[in-house]
Amino acid sequence: MNRTDNYQKVRDDWKQKFLGMDHKGLAKRFHLKIDEENLYITYYSHPFAIDRKTGEITRLDLPEKIVGFDTALLFYTMFHYAVEEPSPSGILVPFREVKRVYPFEAAYRNTTLKQIEERFTGKAEELRNACEMLGGIPMKQGDAGYKIESLPGLYVAVTFWDADDEFEAQANMLFDSNITDYMHEESVVSVAMDALYYLTDAIDNKNAITVYLKHNQQE
Repeated sequence: MNRTDNYQKVRDDWKQKFLGMDHKGLAKRFHLKIDEENLYITYYSHPFAIDRKTGEITRLDLPEKIVGFDTALLFYTMFHYAVEEPSPSGILVPFREVKRVYPFEAAYRNTTLKQIEERFTGKAEELRNACEMLGGIPMKQGDAGYKIESLPGLYVAVTFWDADDEFEAQANMLFDSNITDYMHEESVVSVAMDALYYLTDAIDNKNAITVYLKHNQQE
């Protein structure tokens, strides 16, 4: 079995687990909207629907876009691994202070912080714009610093100091100290990676996310 087939098998297995879950209970537990067809979840300001009959996940503002493996697994596994009544602490801490994530710190630094630094060196204003497109709340840290809602009620923060004549660019992220009450500790890396993905995506699909946010604010 090749790597692609293995990913699909894992995804299919978790899809089946989702179909066997109490969807109304999940909606209540995670404060999500639900109807007869779908369970709805907002992730980094993007609306997703999980089909209650097939388990397929659709990004509603760009329905033709395939939802990536890591994001799909984050949703499915979150419903499985979260504590009975997950609740955000409202306290943002560095990755190393999040419970049980220490074994994944190297992956987090290489897949997220390093790539944020490479992507936005000399482009702090672009990063600020992207954060604001995702509904980010400004923070007084760095050349760009924003608190962003990842999952409903669960915030992360992105801070960025741009390069100058003496120092290279430096990025950091903060996470709600209770984030591992919502998900498996390895999934925190996916949340971090997706911060970069959806910030870049907000720039590339500016019109789509702007239309969605305006519509959402009117409801």
